[in-house]
Amino acid sequence: MIVGSHVIIYSRDQAADRAFLRDVLKLPHVDVGGGWLIFGLPPSEVAIHPTHGVTSHEFYLMCKDVRAFIAAMRGRALVCTPVREERWGLLTELTLPGGGKLGVYEPRHARPKQARVTTARRPQATKQSRRAQAPSRAAPQSRSRKR
Repeated sequence: MIVGSHVIIYSRDQAADRAFLRDVLKLPHVDVGGGWLIFGLPPSEVAIHPTHGVTSHEFYLMCKDVRAFIAAMRGRALVCTPVREERWGLLTELTLPGGGKLGVYEPRHARPKQARVTTARRPQATKQSRRAQAPSRAAPQSRSRKR
């Protein structure tokens, strides 16, 4: 039923933040018109956390080695916060060109398997219906075979 997720990052400088995701993080993307880029993400996960106040949502990227990530960002003249050791992983943040904070962490928690995408299957054609759909032997072939 679910085939993916769509994450929204609100920004005060959309062009700069899109360029950051495209040029610095090298995320694959498509232009859906007018320079509006939609970025592909690696497999993701979602968790529910308790709150007694206003509900909000957060977005973090995960990496295999947070210190290597920080070094790569430093090589691009970008500053990340010092690594914080949390119960669930090693966390840093960087500031996007538009002013927003982006958390990046190296998880220490177990990772779930990626959800399988399922689609509705068409019913199997019966032998009789396949015969009815088959092209006539007298009909000219539109494709040539390469051997």
